Amino acid sequence: MRSITNHLKPDILKEQFIPDHLFLYVAKGSVSFFDGNEIYTYRSGDCCIARRNHLVKFILNSTTEDFEPILFCFDEEFLRQFGQKHQNNIAKFWSERAIIEVAKTELIYSFIRSIKPYYIGAMELDAAFEDVKYEELLIILLRSQPELAGIFFNFDTPQKINIEAYMNRNFRFNVSLERFALLTGRSLSAFKRDFKLVFKDSPSRWLVRKRLQEAYFLVQHQGRKPSDIYLELGFESLSHFSVAFKKEFGIVPTSLKMNNGD
Repeated sequence: MRSITNHLKPDILKEQFIPDHLFLYVAKGSVSFFDGNEIYTYRSGDCCIARRNHLVKFILNSTTEDFEPILFCFDEEFLRQFGQKHQNNIAKFWSERAIIEVAKTELIYSFIRSIKPYYIGAMELDAAFEDVKYEELLIILLRSQPELAGIFFNFDTPQKINIEAYMNRNFRFNVSLERFALLTGRSLSAFKRDFKLVFKDSPSRWLVRKRLQEAYFLVQHQGRKPSDIYLELGFESLSHFSVAFKKEFGIVPTSLKMNNGD
């Protein structure tokens, strides 16, 4: 059952891989996204699409109580059926951005108002109206921005891309090697082989070292606190981060002094 919600649950906040296209309307509050390259911030009245097969981190700029989003998740089966029914013209969509801004139109605002009578329980949409409302939203999006068809109806798997550029941009994301392989258009064995050729190291060792080097820079040159950056850099716990940092540099991160000369 597809659903919409008025709050981001903790597991969604920690989500780093977007398996299906996600439409987000911010009814209240503010949220920021980081895709390894850019930070996008959306406030009350804004809306966007998080693209499938992309890595994204979510950061609330409001308290949970003050943040009210509305989410629609477009799975592949629904999009294929919609495409067959409406026979949309599909053009290529050229962008590496994980988050695509959606134009704020009166049609969008009218749609958001129209779904309120169909909320049930934990803000799910009444099942009898799900498909109708999902179709309505998709029609509105495509009418306002026809180029979005190139996102919604592209069912291709990720193509083989430059592994060096991709990993240097996305090393902060704590996802499996299988996921990195998929997103760079490779099998796991091909990913490990190509990675070794480029970086002269295994993916696991390189990722830890790269994250620790970034941590060293953030603490020494930007005065960041270890407790504020360990999750940002893909470590699962502060203790794990501290142990790895000491093993790499010989000191715990809290002992590192900020370099005021830079």
